[in-house]
Amino acid sequence: MNNQKKDLLLTAIKLVLIAMDAVCFAYIWYEYYSNNLFIPYYLRGNLAIIAVFCIVYIAFGHLYQAFDVKTNRAASLVYSHVIASFMTGITMFFLLWLLIRHMPRILPMVHGFCLWSFMSLIWAKPASLVTRKLYPPTPTVLIYDNIAAYYKGVKITKRVDWRFKVIGEISVDEGDEDVYSYLKKKKAEAVMLCGIHSSQRNDILKYCIRKNIVVYIRPNIGDYLVNSSKSLQMEHLPVLLAQRSAPSMFYAISKRLFDIVFSLLVMIVLSPVLLVTAFLIKVHDGGPVLYSQERLTRNGRPFMIYKFRSMRTDAEKDGVARLAQVDDDRITPIGKFIRATRIDEMPQMINILKGDMSVVGPRPERPEISAQYEEEMPEFELRLQVKAGLTGYAQVHGQYNTSPYDKLQMDLMYIAKQSIFMDLRIILETIKVVFLPESSEGIGEDEITAFDREKL
Repeated sequence: MNNQKKDLLLTAIKLVLIAMDAVCFAYIWYEYYSNNLFIPYYLRGNLAIIAVFCIVYIAFGHLYQAFDVKTNRAASLVYSHVIASFMTGITMFFLLWLLIRHMPRILPMVHGFCLWSFMSLIWAKPASLVTRKLYPPTPTVLIYDNIAAYYKGVKITKRVDWRFKVIGEISVDEGDEDVYSYLKKKKAEAVMLCGIHSSQRNDILKYCIRKNIVVYIRPNIGDYLVNSSKSLQMEHLPVLLAQRSAPSMFYAISKRLFDIVFSLLVMIVLSPVLLVTAFLIKVHDGGPVLYSQERLTRNGRPFMIYKFRSMRTDAEKDGVARLAQVDDDRITPIGKFIRATRIDEMPQMINILKGDMSVVGPRPERPEISAQYEEEMPEFELRLQVKAGLTGYAQVHGQYNTSPYDKLQMDLMYIAKQSIFMDLRIILETIKVVFLPESSEGIGEDEITAFDREKL
C-alpha cells in the first residue's frame, strides 16, 4: 500500500470518531435544544449547527493533538480527546445560549461530554493498533557528534519506539564518506541527527534528501535564531535579517491589553478560590500567605514575583537557591495541592497587571540560578529578549524537570514565532497540561537546580 492510500485510510480512522461524536451531539441537539430556539430552525439550520460542532471539535482536537495517532499512545489520545471534548462542550454551550436567548439546560451537554469521552476511550486503542500496522517502525540510523547528544537521540527513539527501529548508530567523527557508506550498508530509511555542527549536518542533510532518506534533526540554538529571521530581497538576491526580538507595535499593544483584561478577569472570577487558599495557608502554620522572590524579566530587569506560599517558612534557611525536588519535604500539605492545581501561581496576576510579566512568555528565573545556567550556556540570556510569562511554550511542551538547554530551545522557538495566534494557542494548550503530574513533579534529589551538565 502506497503512502497516499495509507494517509487516506488514516483520515478515515479519524473521521470515524468525528462521526460518532457528531451523531451524539445531533441527538442532544434535536432532543433538548432545537425546540427551545427563539426562531425554530429547519433542516438546513439544524445541519449547520451540527457542522459547527464538527468544526469546533476538529479545531480543538488538532490543537490538543487528539488526532495525532502516529506519535501519541492510546492513553494520551484519550486524555487529549477528553480535553478537546470539554472545550468543545463549553464553546457549544455558550453558542446555544446565544441562539436560545436564555441560559439553556447544562445537564444534556454534560451527558454529551461523557459520551464523547467514552467514544474516544473505545476508539483510541483500535486506532493506534491500525496505525501501527499501517506505519511500522522506520529503520533508523542515529548519527551523533558527542555522547551527550547520543543519549538525547536514544531517549527520543526509545520513547517513540513505534515510529523508530534503530538499526545502527555512527559518530560524525568517522567522516562524511564513512557515514554515507554506513547508511547505504544498513539500508537506512531514516536518520536522527543529534548535536552535529551546522556545516557537517547540512552535507549529511543534502545527501539524505538526494537518497530519499527521511531526516529527523535535533536543532541547535543557532537554528532558532535563523528561524526568527526575516526574508528580504536585496539586489535580486535572497537575504536573511536576524536581530533581537522586535515585535510590531500592533502586537505589543494587543498583548498588553490582553494581559490587563485577562489578569483582571481571572482575579474576579477566581476570587473565592483565592480567598479560601489564603485562609488555609494562614491557618496551617500562621506564616505569611504570599511568597515573594526576585526574578528576571525582559532585558534582565529584576522584579519581585508573587506566589501563594507552598513551602515551609524555613524552606531555604541555608541561603542556597534550589528548585523543588521530587517528594520535597519542604512543601506543606496545602502546598502540594495548590502546586498540583497551579493555584499557587495565581498571585502572579498582580505581576501581569504591573507589567513585570505577560500571560505568555518564558518562565522567569531567579538571578542566582540564571547565573549558574549562563556559566555553562551563555546563550541562556537570549530568553530575556521578551517579557517573562505565566505560561509558555516550554511549560506546555516540556516538564518541570526538563533540562534548561531544552527549555531554552523551546523558549527561543516561541520568541521566533510569537504572535497573537501563538499566545492564544499556548493559553489553550496550558489547559491540557495543567493537571498532568509530570509537569510539576520536581527535579531529582541530587540536583540543586534543574541543570544536568552531562546531558546538555
